[in-house]
Amino acid sequence: MRSEREQCRKKACPAARFLGHGVNNDMTVIKRMESYRFEEILQRGDTSRVSPLFVSWVTRISRKMAFAKGNCECMGGKMLKRQPISKNQNPDLGIAKAESIFTGAGVALVTPMKENLEVNYDKLDEILEWQIAEGTDAIIICGTTGESATLSEEEHANVIRFAIERVNHRIPVIAGTGSNCTATAVQLSKEASEAGAEGVLVVTPYYNKATQNGLIAHYKKIASEITAPIILYNVPSRTGCGMTPQTIATLIKDVDNIAGVKEASGNISAVAQILHLCDGNVDLYSGNDDQTIPMLSLGAKGVISVLSNVAPKYTHEMVMNYLNGNVKQSAKMQLDALPLCDALFCEVNPIPVKAAMNMMGKNVGSLRAPLTEMEDANKEILKREMAAMHLI
Repeated sequence: MRSEREQCRKKACPAARFLGHGVNNDMTVIKRMESYRFEEILQRGDTSRVSPLFVSWVTRISRKMAFAKGNCECMGGKMLKRQPISKNQNPDLGIAKAESIFTGAGVALVTPMKENLEVNYDKLDEILEWQIAEGTDAIIICGTTGESATLSEEEHANVIRFAIERVNHRIPVIAGTGSNCTATAVQLSKEASEAGAEGVLVVTPYYNKATQNGLIAHYKKIASEITAPIILYNVPSRTGCGMTPQTIATLIKDVDNIAGVKEASGNISAVAQILHLCDGNVDLYSGNDDQTIPMLSLGAKGVISVLSNVAPKYTHEMVMNYLNGNVKQSAKMQLDALPLCDALFCEVNPIPVKAAMNMMGKNVGSLRAPLTEMEDANKEILKREMAAMHLI
């Protein structure tokens, strides 16, 4: 089974790619699940009394069943007739795209450093295990919070591979692979895809920027070179280069393996416009912790979160409360967390979140220049809000 699984991974079988390649460990479970006729639930679209979380879970289990039966495009090196799940299949389920990478709260993970500012892999291992134990729904590695800008390309690739190996498909690993050089973004994305990442997060080109047509060409080029699904990353406050809702919609509609967007513009009207232009068929994730529940109310799938570094269980439960219909409780949790969210961004990210994790005893180390340690006055504010949330 392992060789078949590897063959499927190399050929980018959708079942393997979106389910974590874990079929060899789940065969018995899958066989038992067939008796519950989960596939019929999807076909009927009868989910009026079923939570979105359950629907998402059923979708994933259905693909594992298809993979186990051999209904994927490559099993054991043989090309088989695939039964594809289209982007717009089962619209009544309320699922934006059938092949969502994750639903819930994904953590934009910090990169721990030793005293000499080398990557601390032992500490990274500890943090990954803690995140999984606390219920985080996805790991986003080597993004802005992970100090990707000051990692060498070799370090970047090594950190991504390490995370993929350690997580071992228990939850999705999404690799930050953006660059302001299209060729570099292609190379980083290829390496992450080939290493087994469940997805890549690709920020818009920064500094040299691009026109909207240039952005479309940039992302189409990357998508044409890899098999892993792509999450666009729109954060104009960082890059000076924003994507319009129309550009995002064009890419979502025209490119099969562009799965969604991390929206961190802070513009709720733009979020609504994206979902409108895509007819809801886009996996949209909040890129701002203080706007998670408002974006979920418009149809987002979850959040790619800095807050999850210090409060992974809390952030996961906040999102799941909303998705399971407990809107009042989720809104309360969002409002209760606002002072801490503000403190985590009172200086440039990831300065405050690394300080917060060190306050918790996570010992993630310092930051690479030009980032500096948090100012004392702001550190006191952060400490107060961490204590208010019972995190220290």
